[in-house]
Formats: sequence, C-alpha cells, structure tokens
Amino acid sequence: MESFNQLLLSLDGMLGSAPWFPWVLLGVGFFFTIYLGFPQIRYFGHAIKIVQGKYDKPGDPGDTSHFQALATALSGTVGTGNIGGVGLAIFLGGPAALFWMWMTAFLGMTTKFVEVTLSHKYRIKAADGYYAGGPMFYMERRLNMKWLAVAFAVATVISSFGTGSLPQVNNIAQAMNDTFGLDKQITGGVLAILLGMVIIGGITRIAKVTSTIVPVMAVLYIIGALGVILYNYQNIIPSFVSVFSDAFNGSAAAGGFLGASFAYAFNRGVNRGLFSNEAGQGSAPIAHAAARADEPVSEGMVSLLEPFIDTIIICTLTGLVILSSGVWTEKHMNQFERADLVAVAGSYNDQNSEDVQKLFNFLSGGESDVKPYSGSVVVADGNALNAKEFTLIHARSVAEDLEFRVADDTFSGVLTVVDGKFANPNVDIWGNSLVHSVALTNKAFQRGFFGEYGSLIVTLGILLFAFSTAIAWSYYGDRSMIYLFGPKAVMPYRLVYVVAFYWAAVEDTTVIWNLSAVAIVIMTLPNLFGISVLAREMKDTVKDYWKDPSHK
Repeated sequence: MESFNQLLLSLDGMLGSAPWFPWVLLGVGFFFTIYLGFPQIRYFGHAIKIVQGKYDKPGDPGDTSHFQALATALSGTVGTGNIGGVGLAIFLGGPAALFWMWMTAFLGMTTKFVEVTLSHKYRIKAADGYYAGGPMFYMERRLNMKWLAVAFAVATVISSFGTGSLPQVNNIAQAMNDTFGLDKQITGGVLAILLGMVIIGGITRIAKVTSTIVPVMAVLYIIGALGVILYNYQNIIPSFVSVFSDAFNGSAAAGGFLGASFAYAFNRGVNRGLFSNEAGQGSAPIAHAAARADEPVSEGMVSLLEPFIDTIIICTLTGLVILSSGVWTEKHMNQFERADLVAVAGSYNDQNSEDVQKLFNFLSGGESDVKPYSGSVVVADGNALNAKEFTLIHARSVAEDLEFRVADDTFSGVLTVVDGKFANPNVDIWGNSLVHSVALTNKAFQRGFFGEYGSLIVTLGILLFAFSTAIAWSYYGDRSMIYLFGPKAVMPYRLVYVVAFYWAAVEDTTVIWNLSAVAIVIMTLPNLFGISVLAREMKDTVKDYWKDPSHK
C-alpha cells in the first residue's frame, strides 16, 4: 500500500499539486467571470427564484424539480470536503489556504454556471427512460470529440470512487470509531447495505433521499459550528486577520505547525476548494441534467448557488471553528498512519526555528540537511531506547511521547527502518502529533458550548454529509457507465461501488485522500478544455435566455 501511495503522490505531483493546475482552474473561472459580466453576482437573486419554482412551466421535460436537482448536486459536493477537506487544507497550508478556497468558490460559481448550462443543453433521454447529461454529451454532440467524451466518462467512473465513495466512508468510519469506538468494519458493512438499498432505486429515489438529508444536515452542522465560533468569540477577528494577512505570504510556523509557503498554501487551498465544491470538475452537470427545464440557462443559474452554499458558507464555518479554537497548531494523541509517517536521522525540535526551517524544506521537497533514517529502533515496554538517533515526523509535525504497541499490549523488540519507513507492519505506533482531516475538525468542535458533545455533531454531520455524497456520486458513475457501455453495465457498476464503499472504511486515510486528489484532476481537465472552446456559444445562449420577457 505504501508503494501505491507513492505512485499516487507522483501522479498528484504532476497534476493537482503541480504549480500550473491552480492557475488553469482559477484562470478558466476568471475568464468566464469577466466574459459573462460577473454572473455569480448579477444572477444570484434570479437563481433563488428559479429554485423556488417561480418560472416552472407545466410539462417541462425532466425527472426532478430544480430544488431536487440542486439538493442532489449539493449532496455530491457537501461532504467530507466541508469537514475533513477544510481540516486537511488548514493542516497543510495554514489560514492562508482558507482564503484560496474562497477564491476558488467565487470564481467557481461562474464555472459551474457554464458547465451545467452547456451540459443541460445537450442532454439526452437515455435507454432506461431517464434523462442523461454531463460534459461527455456536449463533447460528443457539439464538439464532435467522441474520444474526449469517452475519456471524461472513464474519468468520471474512476472519480466516483476516488471522490464519491472511498474518502466519504473512510471519514465516516474514522469519526464513528473516534466518537463511539465502533469497529470500522461494522460501520462500513451497515452503510454499504444502506447505500445499496438507495442507489438501486435510481435518480427518483436518490433525489427524494438527498432533498431530505441536505437541509437537515446543513442546519445541524451550522448550529454546531456557531457553538464553537461564538464560544471563542475573541478569536474570530484574529482568525479573519490571519486568513487575509497570510494569503499572499504563506502561513508562519506556530506550535506544532511547521509553516507553509505562499505557493503551498495557494495550491492546497485551490485543490481542496475544488474537492469541496467541484466547480469545473463536471460532476454537477450530471445531476442537473435530470431537472425539469426546457431552458438550459435556468438550470445553470440554479447551479451557481452550489459553491456559495458549499464553500462560502459551510467551509467558512468549518475553517473558523478550526482557527478560532486553536487546535490546528496543537498536538494530540493518535495512532500514526504509516503513509503519513517518516523517520529522519538525528534529533530535531519544532521549538527551534532553525530545525523548523530544515524540516519544512525536507517535507516540501526543497534543499535540506535532513535525511531519512535507516537502521534499528530498539524498543522496551513500548519505549524507544535509542530515541536520540532519530526523529519521527507524523502529519508534518515532530511526533512526541512515542509508544509502540502490538494490539493492546506494549511492544518489546527491535524494529527495522529503511529510508525512513518502518518495515514491521504489525507494530502500531502511537504518540502526540498534529492531526488533520476529520480528526482535526472533531477536536475543534469540542472547544465550544457543547464541549465533548461537539464531536457528536461532527460525527452525525460527517455521517449525513458523506453518505449523501456517496449516493450522488453513484448516480454520476452509473450515467457514465450507460454512456460507455449501455444500461446493462449499471448494475455491475453499482455492485462494485458498494463493495468498494465497504473496503474503504478500513483503509488508510492518507492513501484515500491521495487517490481522490488524482481522480479529481483527470476528470476536471477535459471539462475545462471543453467549456473554454464553447465560450462564444455560452454567451449567445445566455443572451437568448434574457430575450424572453418572462425572465425579467
């Protein structure tokens, strides 16, 4: 699994984490924002009226209402990215990452408006009797690029696992285990059965379930977040100040946090912003294609509300909870994940500025005197006897208070370390280090009016958020399978989807997140190319929409 993780990291380094990707993503959003005259501002009020049904016409073709399509698409975006993803972004990039998540959302509102409009315009009625749409249809029917459409559909199937299934249940299982001590296999098994029961019913059942879950989970989560933010009210303004002051300089080292350069915070913020709101990824158009509407622009306007709700509101609340509580710079006792662990030669202290700079350079791939440790670790009753010969780095922080265990007992013996990696998979390593993803958000929610019960809100939130995301993404995947292989391919896909959902409940969190980072980008790039080519058509389509007096 560590070898697979290294492969994913290499791919991510060439794609999502490469310096060019955030500029491409934001560049497309910026271009359309200027080209279409800031539609995310001008059409915001009109979009709300459409969702309320004020422009509905009897007999409009489609399978779901505007609200149900919005709820389904939101259920696909409002998930672990809003809870675990924000925690990961701040863990990696500090407060500055939140600023770039905002920028991704603001520009992404226009990107989503464009991709949904064009995809809805070229949707079809599939062989199973339901409407099917998405970027693959405009790529084939308008651009005459069947090869690009097939590439996008394949990427969507892969991403349905990497974005919609695997990281969702992984975070649910982790949260349930942390809060209730529930075995991850039990969580994965029960939820896999429930998932199968929902997705077999197709888009009509999916729309009914998600349109119920989304409002409930949003209200619950907002109440919990405000309970932490208001409890730490004295840190609200300093938190905002740090977000804006660090935006173009990077985040300085603080506590166990080793710091983040501008480039790193920018990249991680944009990357996690994309994971959260999926603007430009091409996933939401698949859900919106089912909406009852004969004018594609109207559904495009509905979709621009998604990044606003998803990132501007919910992700901001999560970010303020983490920043105002201060837990993002603190170390917490946890079991170390091997994919997030490396031993370096020598003794380093994160309270020493020189050591901090050396470790930061090492973790960021820059020039550094820090070298991976190779040798033995002699352990007696769980404690390393030669601890001064090496330093364990876990979750980009110096690990402390190490304890080596086998099951529930302390370990005694000799461990082998090769190039910083432990060669004894049966030995668990515990200690104090920074935490990230859901674990970080969970800690932060306990620093408010609800105390330790705050973790229950996170657990219920992640359960509803992530489960609804997995439901929505199963639909994206099966529409792509229909495009590629026809209706007969849907049921085998759903079975594999459910099995993978169970498997990911017990797999390494870091590996799951890295897989998701790669899957997102291989889906996003073809879609960004396609909508850019159709920029002129998009502008003309919007003009035609406003020619109808009933829309004003």
